[in-house]
Amino acid sequence: MKFQGIYVAAATPFDHTGAMYRTKVQHNFEKWSRTSVAGFIVGSLAGEGPLLSDDEKIELTALVAKAVPADRAIILDISSEGVRKAADLAQRAAAAGAHAVVSLVPHQYRGMMYGPEAQSLYFRALADQSPVPVLLENGPLTTGVDLQPETVAKLSEHPNIQGIIEAGTPPGRIAHLRSVCGKDFAILAGTEGQLWESLRTGANGAALAFASAAPYATIAIWEAYRTREEEAGIDWQGRIAHPSILVTDLYGVSGLKHAMDINGYYGGPPRLPFSPVALDARAEIEDAFRDLRG
Repeated sequence: MKFQGIYVAAATPFDHTGAMYRTKVQHNFEKWSRTSVAGFIVGSLAGEGPLLSDDEKIELTALVAKAVPADRAIILDISSEGVRKAADLAQRAAAAGAHAVVSLVPHQYRGMMYGPEAQSLYFRALADQSPVPVLLENGPLTTGVDLQPETVAKLSEHPNIQGIIEAGTPPGRIAHLRSVCGKDFAILAGTEGQLWESLRTGANGAALAFASAAPYATIAIWEAYRTREEEAGIDWQGRIAHPSILVTDLYGVSGLKHAMDINGYYGGPPRLPFSPVALDARAEIEDAFRDLRG
């Protein structure tokens, strides 16, 4: 399977009771599918994945599989601390319609997971048992654990480990990975503010929370890169710089969901203990997205 282009790190719709809002899942994914996004990351941090049960993740995957065209990749986030749980989720995900799975580096036992041996064992054992391709996710700002490029290079030799999402790491890291991993190993950028530079230094695409609210803006950067229109790419990168900070770093999932609401998608309330953004934050987000509608 080839991973390239823009992937929506999709927010999960909830109703006012905190239950999954199934009809809005269908609404959002059908609308995203009218764009040229390559696929979707389901149940990730942007989708409040840590607040979803395993059964909810599988149900969400099945709902998405019914809502999107067959040519769009569905990738379920199965981040777990142990191989057994992750492998079980991977098998259930495949049966529900996922084309691939992704996992962060286990990090609760942080002192034990700094070493490349434990990291390699987790991902190799998972890839051995997963019926679908496995993507690594490196997010050291979130986990406190960094996958070293040399470890990624060795893992890339496994036939069922087919790529990595790099979140919160500099473009120079992507260039390093590109130099040590095979040409068929996918590298997806996970940081909106560095998308253009990440593509220029070797990324095959990106997996972005921001695309939940403004997919066209991220697609514009990808198309500018693909057609070698540097001026357009830099221009669009500048346009998303401030809005992306608001709905990722500053206001997080709650801000992202409000941006979705004003752009014609269903954001709705976040799941407790998150709360909707305050009125002044809403106004700030609305102003930032004024020229980035739907």
